[in-house]
Amino acid sequence: MIRNIIFDIGNVLTDFRWRDFLRDKGFSEEMIARIAKASVQNVLWRELDRGVWSWEKLMQAFIAEDPEIADELHRAFDNMQDIVTIREYAIPWVKELKSKGYRVWYLSNFSQKIEIECEGALAFRKDMDGGILSYQDQLIKPDAAIYQLLLKRYDLAAQESVFLDDTAENIEAAERLGIHGIVFQNKEQATEELVRLLQR
Repeated sequence: MIRNIIFDIGNVLTDFRWRDFLRDKGFSEEMIARIAKASVQNVLWRELDRGVWSWEKLMQAFIAEDPEIADELHRAFDNMQDIVTIREYAIPWVKELKSKGYRVWYLSNFSQKIEIECEGALAFRKDMDGGILSYQDQLIKPDAAIYQLLLKRYDLAAQESVFLDDTAENIEAAERLGIHGIVFQNKEQATEELVRLLQR
């Protein structure tokens, strides 16, 4: 029986809208591509979520990828308000699941900087039972350790839990530990799969 529903955050309960965020700051499409290559689409971005490096060290690493756009990188990311925004269904969905007796958790690769600067995007957390943002424990998905930590910290049974994430690799990692998984594509698809699973 499923008792625990675990949500990823980015592109599940929120939009990680980095392209529109950079457009909002007035960057051309060509510059957006350069900024992204040095940052958001670079493996270095994972270190933002891991929470080991300081913001200053990470920014210098981004700049080292493309030194000519140092000023643009600072203008892009020194303030990241609205790079993540809440989806309108997030709070109602969480409340609906809670009203049906399920415990609801979050497990997300997420940085402290974005948590602070996009606080409103995480408003659904007040209705959840708890969870982990990766930077807090310096672990990131799909490392098995972050799933094991969530299970241990909240005394959850893997077989009683289902995880929704938009990245197949992260779902596969959860399933290897016995957690049920749903690869999130959109709310309608995920809800249908979740209902089938909960009815077993």
